[in-house]
Amino acid sequence: MIRLRLKKVLDACFDEGVSESLWSSAGEGKFAVELPKHEGQGDFSTNIALVLAGIEKKNPRELAKNIAEKLAKVSDLVAKVDIAGPGFVNIFINPDVWRQMIPQIIAAGQEFGRSKIGGKSKVMVEFVSANPTGPLSIGHGRQAILGDSIARLLEATDHDVYREYYYNNAGRQMRVLGESTRARYLELLNVEHEFPEDGYQGEYIVDIARSLVEEHGDSLKDHEDVTPFKEQAEKFIFKDISSTLQRMGIVFDNYYNEQSLYEDGHIDSVVSELRSKGYVYEKDDAVWFKTTEFGHEQDRVIIKSSGEPTYRLPDIAYHREKFKRDFDWLIDIFGSDHIATVPDVLAGVKALGYDPGKVTVVLHQFVTLTRDGKQVKMSTRKANFVTVDELCDEVGLDPVRFFFMMRKADSQMEFDLDLATKQSQENPVYYVQYAYARLCSILRQAPEKGFTDLQIDAANKTLLVEPEELNLLKSMSAFPGIIENAALELAPHKIIFYLMELAGQLHSFYNKHKVISDNKELSLARLNLIGALSVVLKNGLDISGLSAPESM
Repeated sequence: MIRLRLKKVLDACFDEGVSESLWSSAGEGKFAVELPKHEGQGDFSTNIALVLAGIEKKNPRELAKNIAEKLAKVSDLVAKVDIAGPGFVNIFINPDVWRQMIPQIIAAGQEFGRSKIGGKSKVMVEFVSANPTGPLSIGHGRQAILGDSIARLLEATDHDVYREYYYNNAGRQMRVLGESTRARYLELLNVEHEFPEDGYQGEYIVDIARSLVEEHGDSLKDHEDVTPFKEQAEKFIFKDISSTLQRMGIVFDNYYNEQSLYEDGHIDSVVSELRSKGYVYEKDDAVWFKTTEFGHEQDRVIIKSSGEPTYRLPDIAYHREKFKRDFDWLIDIFGSDHIATVPDVLAGVKALGYDPGKVTVVLHQFVTLTRDGKQVKMSTRKANFVTVDELCDEVGLDPVRFFFMMRKADSQMEFDLDLATKQSQENPVYYVQYAYARLCSILRQAPEKGFTDLQIDAANKTLLVEPEELNLLKSMSAFPGIIENAALELAPHKIIFYLMELAGQLHSFYNKHKVISDNKELSLARLNLIGALSVVLKNGLDISGLSAPESM
């Protein structure tokens, strides 16, 4: 908010300089207002003088002096201007400007931090999209939290968000699932059989097979068609996936069924369209897509010699159907194992006449669990991998969400089980939530000390002069910009870093200064500061999908 206000002032200074022939209009919109990299370099810094010097071929420090003189006139916003290095302009904001944020934050309440930059643009976020071949693994859990967090940030910035799960219930993996279930069914009936070489091994397959025995007895033992086994497995597994997602508080607007791409003729239609455009040919009894026409090193098979499509083809068809639904922005969230597939799908999108620039793909790295600094594999009855439910059972929902949000998507994730279960300030989620609980505790004590009304207008906010108080005010004012930046960059980790820093500043302030003291006037000012801070922390936790406990 204050950064935007300063940018408008700088734009006015620039226009004034143009009218005075100090520089031309060529530099319009080419300079930035940034946070300084080091303490003591002001609240904001701008490269305007350096940009203008490059265009006008003038001394940047002389231009910086011109800018500084103009900024000095705006004393209600700017307290001081320093010129540093080759011509950086470091700007110190009038402390009263930071203090004025308190009533603004309290008045805005739960809307503080939310913005209208999305302009109701339609965004589809596709995430999880796990094959219904087993319970959700911790890798899928990371993707579920990442996708939901991105969707929440986009909603907080006025995007019209549509959450979709691409339900992969077609193709080879489903056939193998049916064969695996059939093999376990026959095993329970003591019928001689051969287990598929690449079959699904988890104990959950036995549970599904047992349900078939209970429902059908041995009536399916001579059934060569795997369909009833596949359908039972799909039903049971998807029920399990849905239960896990519901537990995590993740809800989808739609489950798009992969099978419908075949049944509705979309697969054949895509091949025909690509063929008509000259992008498809036959070789070695397979159908190939000319991805070399789009800068790739080699063409790709889209239909095998067996007649079965490769995974690229339904993905291309699915994306065509996404485009037909008139979304302004398509966001795909995949595991890093999709890295080789993405360029082929985007090439297909382009070949079909759609703009691949409207598609943003977020690839996330995988997760390892550690205990005592060593990688661990939690034992599981349900699968031969760690499930999200197991992780939630061990550490709780908030730590799972917080830890998965705490790293950039493309960073390897080491999930420290010891740290996640600690009820101390070493645990980052506890650290942040405890900060909010501490604020709530202070505000609960206020009436007991005679502050039945925080009297926002009556509070003498000029008494907030301590460095810790001003740092809190500066950080709080940055919250809306943090949310906007995190949303547009699809980077939920930025809000987590922000919340951790804000919590740290609160604890630092609290350890040095009493909020409620014998000085009634100062106490009232600090209670207003605490009230505004509680709004910011609560909103940050809410937007992140984390709980905000009022006591701990």
